[in-house]
Amino acid sequence: MLAIFTFLNANPYMLLFLVVSLAVLIGRFTIKGYGLGTVGGAIVVGSGIAIAASLYGITFKLDTFTMNLFYYLFMYGVGLRVGPSFLNSLKDDGLKFTLLAVICSLASLAVVVLGTRLLHLPTGAAGGILAGATTMSSAIGSAEQAVASGAVKLAPGETLEGVSAMIALSYGITYTWGTVGIVLICKYMPRWWGIDAKAAARRYEEEHGMHEVEDDGLTSNASFGLRAYRLENPGTIGLSIREFIARYLEYRIVNVHRGGESIGADPEIRLQAGDVIALGGTRAGLTSNIGLIGPEVDNAKALAVPLDHAQILVTEKSVIGKKLKEFRGLDLAGQLQLTRIQRAGVPLPVGPETALQRRDVLFVTGLSAAVQRAGELFGVIARPSSMTDLLTLFVGMTLGLLIGLVQFPAFGASVGLGSAGGLMVSGIIVSSLSSRLRFFGNTPDAARNILEDIGLLVFVAIVGINAGATLLGQLSGMLAVQIFLVGFFVCTLPPFAVWVVGYHLMKINPAVLMGGMAGARSHSGPCQEAATEIGSNVPWVGFPVAFAVSGILLTVLGYFAMVLAN
Repeated sequence: MLAIFTFLNANPYMLLFLVVSLAVLIGRFTIKGYGLGTVGGAIVVGSGIAIAASLYGITFKLDTFTMNLFYYLFMYGVGLRVGPSFLNSLKDDGLKFTLLAVICSLASLAVVVLGTRLLHLPTGAAGGILAGATTMSSAIGSAEQAVASGAVKLAPGETLEGVSAMIALSYGITYTWGTVGIVLICKYMPRWWGIDAKAAARRYEEEHGMHEVEDDGLTSNASFGLRAYRLENPGTIGLSIREFIARYLEYRIVNVHRGGESIGADPEIRLQAGDVIALGGTRAGLTSNIGLIGPEVDNAKALAVPLDHAQILVTEKSVIGKKLKEFRGLDLAGQLQLTRIQRAGVPLPVGPETALQRRDVLFVTGLSAAVQRAGELFGVIARPSSMTDLLTLFVGMTLGLLIGLVQFPAFGASVGLGSAGGLMVSGIIVSSLSSRLRFFGNTPDAARNILEDIGLLVFVAIVGINAGATLLGQLSGMLAVQIFLVGFFVCTLPPFAVWVVGYHLMKINPAVLMGGMAGARSHSGPCQEAATEIGSNVPWVGFPVAFAVSGILLTVLGYFAMVLAN
């Protein structure tokens, strides 16, 4: 083993990627759906290998430049993710869920600081507990930044390595209950309050028409249909396509097959006996008016009409705030199908009462002309692209670092966002602008996920590796119990506060509030479990805004946890 550790110490980047690989492998293992995850695995593997090496007299120490670089990439990726939905949190119902996220985040900070001070826990414990108990791994980075920047004054005998080790140790001890606890709370809170969440979800669905979508021209389930008919009806023969459409508004002729070839659907084409007409419409429309054209036929050439798929970003002011039912008279019936809506990257339950918000993404399928028309009506068509605008990416990061340099006088000192905070703000600015303008700044979801996933994973792995050598000297049974207890209350109490305020004061539907609690803790897993528990997607309605706001707050509060608890 000594030879292996000596080799790894001489090849630090091999050590790093070995730890990351093992972390990803461990993150795939779960017990009844629960596991460490890749980030938790990185702490365990990194510190575990470092502890083992220290027993042989070898101390691993990876470059802090590399650690900070990957953390900065992560923070910029976070800004890109939450930017499109962050501004929505500042208006209408978004304010309710914004307030819930603020309550949960500040309550978590208060419990951490109070518990750490009462129990006189070592420096670093506060940041690690906040990160672990709220499963907000990025708070580790802001906690580390607080120490590195000098905002946290170390006592005589304390070292930066020792504080980092305590952050990692506290994170590891509190992470498991932080993951399991919030899932149980979100799933069972309505039961503990004597509320039937399933009935509440059904009520919400009925109020918002989520089971009545079939009758709407632009809804999630109004399926586009296309069938072919041979023209034999004398009442239709001789009409131009324009005249036919004017007479029968529920249909669209999308192709005419005549004499063995397709001649298209020009409005001035006059229909002749024997033409095979490709007719589009809703399912109900295509099964009514039997005989309007003639018998249905199976003609592959007539039906060979290419369909288009697109994502439409909602930016047009005239449609923002309108409900889907207001578009039922839209001149797109039979040509377009809205398959789903995403808000802040989260699928949204859709019905006639669903109101559009700026930066919602509409996933549509239909005829090219209809897709183009819908794009003009609702905003802009944002077709998926695998290309990343690298110029905007690096200019945005440069802007973020400049923002981080700005400081203001406060409490007798100068304070600022720092590099990490500046990068997150820059990411929000860039993604908000690009979602409005769409001519620059394209960062596909896959590219953004790489920034977040690799950035945080590598950063946490380095923290674990660098901290591992000093963990054994700090760990004791009583200390571990104290850290766990503080973490238990940090995980458990704030969601109760969110429920009380949301249910009793704001009168939010309980099924929606289940997702709001998960979002206020910036964790999608509990929302998924809540949706499964009640057999409805309604919890996702309350998730996006709270998720975006709490993700930013909890990350930043890792810094303040360290400062206030010191």
